Amino acid sequence: MEVVRLAHETDFAGWRQAARALRARHVAPDTTLWTVDGQANLFDGASPSEIASEGPIDPRSETAGRFTVPKAFVDLSAKVILHRSDERFALLYRLLWRLQDQPSLMHIASDPDVGRAQGFAGEVSRAAHKMKAFVRFRQTSDEDGEAFVAWFEPAHRVAEATAPFFARRFANMRFSILTPDACVHWDMTELAFTPGADPADAPAEDALEDYWRTYYASIFNPARLKIGAMQKEMPKRYWRNLPEAALIPELIAQAQGRTDTMVRQAPTEPSRRVVKAAIRNSRDAPWEGQAATSLEEVAAGVDHCRRCDLWRDATQGVVGEGPGKAKLLFVGEQPGDQEDLAGKPFVGPAGQVFNKALAEAGVPRTETYVTNAVKHFKHELRGKRRIHQTPNAGEVTACRWWLDAERRIVRPRVIVTLGATAGLAVFGKPTPIGKFRGQPIQLSDQAQGVVTYHPSYLLRLPDEAAKAKAYAAFVEDLRLAWSLAA
Repeated sequence: MEVVRLAHETDFAGWRQAARALRARHVAPDTTLWTVDGQANLFDGASPSEIASEGPIDPRSETAGRFTVPKAFVDLSAKVILHRSDERFALLYRLLWRLQDQPSLMHIASDPDVGRAQGFAGEVSRAAHKMKAFVRFRQTSDEDGEAFVAWFEPAHRVAEATAPFFARRFANMRFSILTPDACVHWDMTELAFTPGADPADAPAEDALEDYWRTYYASIFNPARLKIGAMQKEMPKRYWRNLPEAALIPELIAQAQGRTDTMVRQAPTEPSRRVVKAAIRNSRDAPWEGQAATSLEEVAAGVDHCRRCDLWRDATQGVVGEGPGKAKLLFVGEQPGDQEDLAGKPFVGPAGQVFNKALAEAGVPRTETYVTNAVKHFKHELRGKRRIHQTPNAGEVTACRWWLDAERRIVRPRVIVTLGATAGLAVFGKPTPIGKFRGQPIQLSDQAQGVVTYHPSYLLRLPDEAAKAKAYAAFVEDLRLAWSLAA
């Protein structure tokens, strides 16, 4: 039995070095025991991993250096190592053992080992996402002045991997994030890491938390409350470290009453001048109407639009949402069933995928303008269900009047087209996603165009491996767009 002692729980370099040497010597997975040296850790300059029966491994050995693996396996392994499961090292070595005889193994999503590893990687990614969403800093001070400290308990060992996100997000703020596994420190110049801490090391509540709770209560929308979805996105295991969590039970209890009050209130009416102009423009041919000069005029115009017949079966027109001047504009296809009822873009299942991907890409949705190529929901009735139908080229052309108005008013630096219909509306011609995604395209108004998938496409993919790959590409496209807009 070969016993491999790794330096610490996330010793990926040590695992990789040991695994390559074992594989080169044809040491089978079932004769290998992986363990972590209880005396060593990431922060004490631990020596490289050792194999008990063989002594120190020389990474320069010719035998170890000859063995290569697909990049997809290396990337997957770097995530799986962060999982808390004790079987992660053995699982990865088992995959490595099989790769030489099955070079396409990582593409077989139905394989139990591949599926297990991808499941671990997905859980690690979700843990990193939750850390980005639920870390709450508290203000403190030391001999160097103002600083901020947060306590967080991630589901997996993601503190170090997620640290660069916080350094970019809070570049001008000295902070520390304390976790049971490792602590992250940023001095506005470089990141540093120390061993895990205890909750008692974190500061108590500060004065800013009252402001945060007031803000959270003010943005809580009772009409859109879905308790199951909320608890899935904000699991209760994180509540004890969230200052706003104390408000959640009361806000849930009051939701129905607040919703009834909102329904009884009369909607805010646009000015008479705006409505008259909207009615006039809605019936004119696109080249005869007076162009809208404000987002208020666009909203009133879309509500009265008769340029195509989609208004007949829709609940309402759905215009874009976001600041009047945004450097990044997203264009989807059309409102879905929930968007048609709510009057807001991307609030349904595709919107949840969109919001998740934006968060992972570091793009604040509140600083972007989100709209659709077609403003009314095109569908067909099947019993009581309204089934989505793709708008045709004529409907896209008719509605381009309003999209062009939004572009002219918002004046974005970058326009992201989500799906083929949005590409047709923005570029004026079919724009295959597989051919054009990942590269900026110059537009006539000096904006840059970025082509990517529609979030609903990601929901429809049946194969989990393909879905994960497409989602990762989607996040990368959003990250590209945000960097271009900066």
